[in-house]
Amino acid sequence: MAYNPFRNFGLKALALAIAVLVWFTMGGEYVVERIVQVPLEMRNRPEHLELVGNPPDQIEVRLQGPSGVLSRLQPGDVVAILDLGSARPGARLFHLRTDEVRTPFGVTVSQVVPQTVSLAFEIGESRMVPIRADIEGDPAPGFARGDVTVTPGSVDVIGPSSDLHALREASTEPVSIDGATETVVQRVTVGVDDGALRLRQPVTAEVRVEILPAPIERTLSSVTVSVRNRPDGTTVRTSPETVSVAMRGSREALAALDRGAVTAFVDLAGLRPGRYNLPVRVEPSPDFLVTRIEPSVVEVIIR
Repeated sequence: MAYNPFRNFGLKALALAIAVLVWFTMGGEYVVERIVQVPLEMRNRPEHLELVGNPPDQIEVRLQGPSGVLSRLQPGDVVAILDLGSARPGARLFHLRTDEVRTPFGVTVSQVVPQTVSLAFEIGESRMVPIRADIEGDPAPGFARGDVTVTPGSVDVIGPSSDLHALREASTEPVSIDGATETVVQRVTVGVDDGALRLRQPVTAEVRVEILPAPIERTLSSVTVSVRNRPDGTTVRTSPETVSVAMRGSREALAALDRGAVTAFVDLAGLRPGRYNLPVRVEPSPDFLVTRIEPSVVEVIIR
């Protein structure tokens, strides 16, 4: 077939125009050098390995090119790429080559600093850890925080074995109960504080915080002190004959109490006639907790 100089004439004309434009644009500019900090991208990490420590995220490169092009560089125009395909467990050295730095047209890389990067790898593992709810604030006056439940209660975490074995729990976003007067239920994100670890998949959890009426304290005065296990054929006198009993419990339970509902006593088991100082006890109740008895010891005379 005979040579036809006009075949694909349009493409040839376009290429000539681009070449002329580039020549006019760059031909009159000085070729300069510039040192810049550029991001380091790591690719092809084996799936079974985890990168540990604090690897560099930037390196320094020396660029050559037209002054106008270098002055217009934007973040991300120049990126160093490190191939981790040959990585193995342990500490490894990787070369940073000039031909693995991505640059705009007309810009070349004359030097990379550092020329080698030390990275450490560990075999990756996974482990289920409990989720702890992060609770902030206090309920309204007169109320108290009760049980806290998290659903789900655990999460699967992946990462380097050394970091993973040191991890005790994952945590939720803060859940505020400040000023609450009723149970708080929120759905929040779960995460871990160690940057070397990650969740196998994103997880949200439902946190339920019980808000209950705060226990109050009430004191009953003139509670009669009774005696138990009085020796046969004896008479007993206590001094004083009554005590004051301070109790803590719910507002409803304590409001319904009267002196007859509280039993204070001294135990005379094994005692003979005589004079004794004995501790006062109160019959336990699921409705209240005894915090104080005044006086806590009474004189007992057995005759």
